[in-house]
Amino acid sequence: MALAAGAAVVAATAASVVALAFALYALLEGPFGPAGAAASVAVVFALLIALAGLIAANRGKHGARHHDHGHDSGMVEKLIEIAKQKPLVATAAAVAAGVLALRNPALVGVILTAFMNSKNTDKK
Repeated sequence: MALAAGAAVVAATAASVVALAFALYALLEGPFGPAGAAASVAVVFALLIALAGLIAANRGKHGARHHDHGHDSGMVEKLIEIAKQKPLVATAAAVAAGVLALRNPALVGVILTAFMNSKNTDKK
């Protein structure tokens, strides 16, 4: 259930970013024209990505926090740990998964069915 909630948050964030880009383009199209507005939107998002990269790099300098409790964690726990260590890579992977889900919804159904079946066999 947590994985589905995380996917929903990522999808909502991606939709918000796209809506923000369209709104910024519409705002800037009048004074700058279509090409200028598109370039301005690209610059704004490049600066935001650079800022996120600087923040992630600054966190990395202070050392990653490793919590090893001596037990073998599941796939979801490993993915969460990777996402904590490399948030930009996790965000890119989530966006790519969202694009894949939009282009091929049947694949999402197959993956969810396989995931749910593996949970049922683990309980037996």
